[in-house]
Amino acid sequence: MTANQPFTCVIIEDEPLAVTRLEKMLDKSGYPIRVLERLESVSQAVQWFSTNPSPHFVLSDIQLGDGISFQIFEKLQVNCPVIFTTSYDEYAIRAFKIQSIDYLLKPIKQEDLNAAIAKFAARKAQENTPWFDFQQQMVNMMSQLDPGAKPKFRERFLVRQADQLIPVQVGDIAYFFTRNDWTCISTLDGRQFLVDFRLDELEQMLDPALFFRLNRQFLASVPSLQKAYNHLNGKLKIDLLPVPEEEVFVSREKAASFKSWWESAM
Repeated sequence: MTANQPFTCVIIEDEPLAVTRLEKMLDKSGYPIRVLERLESVSQAVQWFSTNPSPHFVLSDIQLGDGISFQIFEKLQVNCPVIFTTSYDEYAIRAFKIQSIDYLLKPIKQEDLNAAIAKFAARKAQENTPWFDFQQQMVNMMSQLDPGAKPKFRERFLVRQADQLIPVQVGDIAYFFTRNDWTCISTLDGRQFLVDFRLDELEQMLDPALFFRLNRQFLASVPSLQKAYNHLNGKLKIDLLPVPEEEVFVSREKAASFKSWWESAM
Protein backbone atom coordinates (compact mmCIF):
# COMPACT_ATOMS: atom_id res chain seq x y z
CA MET A 1 0.00 0.00 0.00
CA THR A 2 1.50 3.33 -1.05
CA ALA A 3 1.09 6.68 0.67
CA ASN A 4 -1.44 7.76 -1.96
CA GLN A 5 -3.72 4.77 -1.51
CA PRO A 6 -6.49 5.22 1.07
CA PHE A 7 -7.38 2.80 3.80
CA THR A 8 -10.70 1.09 3.09
CA CYS A 9 -13.36 0.87 5.77
CA VAL A 10 -16.80 -0.66 6.29
CA ILE A 11 -19.19 1.00 8.77
CA ILE A 12 -21.66 -1.20 10.65
CA GLU A 13 -24.21 1.08 12.32
CA ASP A 14 -28.03 1.11 12.33
CA GLU A 15 -28.56 4.82 13.04
CA PRO A 16 -28.31 6.97 9.86
CA LEU A 17 -27.29 10.09 11.80
CA ALA A 18 -24.49 8.16 13.51
CA VAL A 19 -23.25 6.92 10.12
CA THR A 20 -23.16 10.47 8.77
CA ARG A 21 -21.28 11.68 11.83
CA LEU A 22 -18.74 8.85 11.61
CA GLU A 23 -18.07 9.60 7.94
CA LYS A 24 -17.43 13.26 8.75
CA MET A 25 -15.07 12.26 11.56
CA LEU A 26 -13.19 9.88 9.26
CA ASP A 27 -12.75 12.75 6.79
CA LYS A 28 -11.20 14.82 9.61
CA SER A 29 -8.96 12.02 10.90
CA GLY A 30 -5.93 13.05 8.86
CA TYR A 31 -5.80 9.69 7.08
CA PRO A 32 -7.08 8.98 3.55
CA ILE A 33 -10.04 6.64 4.15
CA ARG A 34 -12.59 5.31 1.66
CA VAL A 35 -15.83 3.89 3.04
CA LEU A 36 -16.72 0.84 0.96
CA GLU A 37 -20.10 0.06 2.49
CA ARG A 38 -22.52 1.07 5.22
CA LEU A 39 -24.31 -1.89 6.85
CA GLU A 40 -27.09 -1.61 9.39
CA SER A 41 -27.69 -5.14 10.66
CA VAL A 42 -26.03 -8.44 11.53
CA SER A 43 -27.71 -10.16 8.58
CA GLN A 44 -26.59 -7.49 6.09
CA ALA A 45 -23.02 -7.65 7.39
CA VAL A 46 -22.84 -11.45 7.23
CA GLN A 47 -24.09 -11.35 3.65
CA TRP A 48 -21.67 -8.58 2.61
CA PHE A 49 -18.56 -10.13 4.19
CA SER A 50 -19.49 -13.51 2.71
CA THR A 51 -19.34 -12.10 -0.83
CA ASN A 52 -16.73 -9.32 -0.65
CA PRO A 53 -13.04 -9.08 0.28
CA SER A 54 -12.35 -7.63 3.70
CA PRO A 55 -11.56 -3.90 3.97
CA HIS A 56 -8.50 -2.65 5.82
CA PHE A 57 -10.60 -2.14 8.96
CA VAL A 58 -14.20 -2.14 10.24
CA LEU A 59 -15.91 0.52 12.32
CA SER A 60 -18.80 -1.22 14.09
CA ASP A 61 -21.48 -0.42 16.63
CA ILE A 62 -22.13 -3.34 18.98
CA GLN A 63 -25.89 -3.31 19.46
CA LEU A 64 -27.75 -3.50 16.15
CA GLY A 65 -31.42 -3.86 15.33
CA ASP A 66 -31.29 -7.62 14.78
CA GLY A 67 -28.64 -8.59 17.30
CA ILE A 68 -25.12 -7.89 18.53
CA SER A 69 -22.30 -7.33 16.06
CA PHE A 70 -20.18 -9.99 17.76
CA GLN A 71 -22.50 -12.48 16.04
CA ILE A 72 -21.04 -11.37 12.69
CA PHE A 73 -17.53 -12.36 13.73
CA GLU A 74 -18.71 -15.59 15.32
CA LYS A 75 -20.42 -16.69 12.09
CA LEU A 76 -17.56 -16.01 9.68
CA GLN A 77 -13.90 -15.02 9.53
CA VAL A 78 -13.41 -11.30 8.95
CA ASN A 79 -9.73 -10.86 8.17
CA CYS A 80 -9.27 -7.31 9.38
CA PRO A 81 -9.21 -5.42 12.68
CA VAL A 82 -12.32 -3.82 14.16
CA ILE A 83 -12.90 -0.52 15.96
CA PHE A 84 -15.98 -1.04 18.12
CA THR A 85 -18.32 1.75 19.20
CA THR A 86 -21.04 1.58 21.84
CA SER A 87 -22.83 3.57 24.53
CA TYR A 88 -21.88 1.14 27.32
CA ASP A 89 -18.65 -0.50 28.43
CA GLU A 90 -20.10 -3.90 29.43
CA TYR A 91 -18.85 -5.46 26.17
CA ALA A 92 -15.21 -4.41 26.46
CA ILE A 93 -13.69 -7.77 27.38
CA ARG A 94 -15.63 -9.60 24.69
CA ALA A 95 -14.71 -6.97 22.10
CA PHE A 96 -11.03 -7.53 22.68
CA LYS A 97 -11.45 -11.26 22.08
CA ILE A 98 -12.37 -10.43 18.52
CA GLN A 99 -9.75 -8.73 16.36
CA SER A 100 -10.53 -5.40 17.99
CA ILE A 101 -7.99 -2.61 17.73
CA ASP A 102 -9.97 -0.23 19.93
CA TYR A 103 -13.23 0.25 21.81
CA LEU A 104 -14.79 3.71 21.71
CA LEU A 105 -17.61 4.86 23.97
CA LYS A 106 -20.31 7.07 22.48
CA PRO A 107 -20.49 9.97 22.01
CA ILE A 108 -17.23 9.40 20.15
CA LYS A 109 -14.64 12.14 20.35
CA GLN A 110 -12.65 13.07 17.27
CA GLU A 111 -9.34 12.66 19.10
CA ASP A 112 -10.28 9.14 20.26
CA LEU A 113 -11.17 8.04 16.73
CA ASN A 114 -7.97 9.60 15.42
CA ALA A 115 -5.98 7.67 18.01
CA ALA A 116 -7.70 4.40 17.10
CA ILE A 117 -6.91 4.87 13.39
CA ALA A 118 -3.34 5.83 14.23
CA LYS A 119 -3.00 2.63 16.26
CA PHE A 120 -4.29 0.64 13.28
CA ALA A 121 -1.97 2.46 10.85
CA ALA A 122 1.04 1.78 13.07
CA ARG A 123 0.26 -1.93 13.18
CA LYS A 124 -0.38 -1.97 9.44
CA ALA A 125 3.02 -0.40 8.80
CA GLN A 126 4.80 -3.26 10.59
CA GLU A 127 4.73 -5.61 7.63
CA ASN A 128 6.92 -8.15 9.41
CA THR A 129 4.43 -8.52 12.28
CA PRO A 130 1.20 -10.14 11.07
CA TRP A 131 -1.94 -8.74 12.66
CA PHE A 132 -3.28 -12.07 13.76
CA ASP A 133 -0.06 -13.05 15.57
CA PHE A 134 -0.44 -9.93 17.69
CA GLN A 135 -4.19 -10.51 18.01
CA GLN A 136 -3.76 -14.07 19.25
CA GLN A 137 -1.54 -12.81 22.05
CA MET A 138 -4.30 -10.42 23.07
CA VAL A 139 -6.95 -13.14 22.88
CA ASN A 140 -4.89 -15.43 25.09
CA MET A 141 -4.33 -12.67 27.64
CA MET A 142 -7.99 -11.62 27.76
CA SER A 143 -9.28 -15.20 28.00
CA GLN A 144 -7.15 -15.70 31.10
CA LEU A 145 -8.66 -12.60 32.66
CA ASP A 146 -12.28 -13.36 31.80
CA PRO A 147 -12.97 -16.65 30.02
CA GLY A 148 -16.29 -16.84 28.22
CA ALA A 149 -17.40 -13.29 29.00
CA LYS A 150 -20.93 -12.62 27.83
CA PRO A 151 -23.08 -9.49 27.91
CA LYS A 152 -25.43 -9.32 30.88
CA PHE A 153 -29.00 -8.25 30.27
CA ARG A 154 -31.78 -7.38 32.72
CA GLU A 155 -33.90 -10.34 33.78
CA ARG A 156 -36.45 -8.47 35.91
CA PHE A 157 -37.62 -5.01 36.98
CA LEU A 158 -38.85 -3.94 40.40
CA VAL A 159 -42.03 -1.87 39.99
CA ARG A 160 -44.58 -0.21 42.26
CA GLN A 161 -48.10 -1.52 42.71
CA ALA A 162 -50.03 0.64 45.16
CA ASP A 163 -47.80 0.68 48.26
CA GLN A 164 -45.90 -2.46 47.28
CA LEU A 165 -42.82 -3.23 45.23
CA ILE A 166 -43.17 -6.30 43.00
CA PRO A 167 -40.79 -7.96 40.50
CA VAL A 168 -41.75 -8.21 36.83
CA GLN A 169 -39.82 -10.79 34.84
CA VAL A 170 -38.53 -9.66 31.44
CA GLY A 171 -40.10 -12.75 29.88
CA ASP A 172 -43.54 -11.49 31.00
CA ILE A 173 -43.14 -8.08 29.33
CA ALA A 174 -44.94 -7.37 26.04
CA TYR A 175 -43.50 -3.91 25.45
CA PHE A 176 -42.31 -0.68 27.01
CA PHE A 177 -43.95 2.57 25.92
CA THR A 178 -43.88 6.27 26.73
CA ARG A 179 -46.87 8.45 27.51
CA ASN A 180 -46.94 11.99 28.94
CA ASP A 181 -43.21 11.84 29.74
CA TRP A 182 -43.65 8.58 31.66
CA THR A 183 -42.19 5.21 30.70
CA CYS A 184 -44.52 2.25 31.21
CA ILE A 185 -44.38 -1.54 31.07
CA SER A 186 -47.21 -3.47 29.45
CA THR A 187 -47.12 -7.16 30.35
CA LEU A 188 -48.35 -10.00 28.17
CA ASP A 189 -51.34 -10.49 30.49
CA GLY A 190 -52.41 -6.85 30.20
CA ARG A 191 -51.01 -5.27 33.39
CA GLN A 192 -49.28 -1.90 33.26
CA PHE A 193 -46.61 -0.41 35.52
CA LEU A 194 -44.43 2.66 35.59
CA VAL A 195 -40.68 2.11 35.31
CA ASP A 196 -37.89 4.53 36.21
CA PHE A 197 -35.92 4.33 32.97
CA ARG A 198 -36.06 6.04 29.59
CA LEU A 199 -36.52 3.89 26.49
CA ASP A 200 -32.95 4.71 25.40
CA GLU A 201 -31.67 3.26 28.68
CA LEU A 202 -33.95 0.21 28.50
CA GLU A 203 -32.77 -0.51 24.97
CA GLN A 204 -29.24 -0.99 26.30
CA MET A 205 -30.36 -3.14 29.26
CA LEU A 206 -32.38 -5.68 27.26
CA ASP A 207 -31.31 -8.54 25.02
CA PRO A 208 -31.55 -7.20 21.43
CA ALA A 209 -32.46 -10.69 20.26
CA LEU A 210 -35.69 -10.37 22.27
CA PHE A 211 -36.58 -6.65 22.07
CA PHE A 212 -36.72 -4.19 19.16
CA ARG A 213 -37.06 -0.40 19.32
CA LEU A 214 -40.00 0.12 16.96
CA ASN A 215 -40.03 3.91 17.23
CA ARG A 216 -39.56 6.70 19.76
CA GLN A 217 -42.54 5.49 21.82
CA PHE A 218 -42.36 1.68 21.73
CA LEU A 219 -39.79 -0.99 22.58
CA ALA A 220 -41.44 -4.35 21.91
CA SER A 221 -40.69 -7.99 22.74
CA VAL A 222 -40.97 -10.86 20.30
CA PRO A 223 -44.13 -12.38 21.89
CA SER A 224 -46.02 -9.07 21.63
CA LEU A 225 -45.63 -8.85 17.84
CA GLN A 226 -48.66 -10.17 15.95
CA LYS A 227 -48.68 -8.77 12.42
CA ALA A 228 -46.95 -6.15 10.27
CA TYR A 229 -48.55 -4.33 7.35
CA ASN A 230 -47.03 -2.25 4.57
CA HIS A 231 -48.10 1.36 5.03
CA LEU A 232 -47.62 4.72 3.34
CA ASN A 233 -44.13 5.90 2.33
CA GLY A 234 -42.48 2.58 3.09
CA LYS A 235 -43.51 2.48 6.75
CA LEU A 236 -44.80 -0.62 8.53
CA LYS A 237 -47.89 -0.71 10.73
CA ILE A 238 -47.44 -3.12 13.65
CA ASP A 239 -50.13 -5.04 15.56
CA LEU A 240 -49.17 -5.62 19.20
CA LEU A 241 -50.76 -7.60 22.02
CA PRO A 242 -52.00 -6.28 24.34
CA VAL A 243 -53.43 -3.74 21.87
CA PRO A 244 -52.09 -0.25 22.71
CA GLU A 245 -54.23 2.89 22.67
CA GLU A 246 -52.41 4.33 19.64
CA GLU A 247 -51.35 2.86 16.32
CA VAL A 248 -47.72 1.73 16.15
CA PHE A 249 -45.49 2.29 13.13
CA VAL A 250 -41.91 1.45 12.13
CA SER A 251 -40.28 4.09 9.93
CA ARG A 252 -39.16 3.42 6.39
CA GLU A 253 -35.53 3.76 7.52
CA LYS A 254 -35.92 1.01 10.15
CA ALA A 255 -38.31 -1.25 8.22
CA ALA A 256 -35.62 -3.48 6.69
CA SER A 257 -33.83 -3.89 10.02
CA PHE A 258 -37.09 -4.77 11.73
CA LYS A 259 -38.02 -7.38 9.13
CA SER A 260 -34.59 -9.00 9.36
CA TRP A 261 -34.67 -8.97 13.17
CA TRP A 262 -38.21 -10.38 13.38
CA GLU A 263 -37.44 -13.14 10.88
CA SER A 264 -34.36 -14.19 12.88
CA ALA A 265 -36.36 -14.09 16.12
CA MET A 266 -39.13 -16.41 14.92
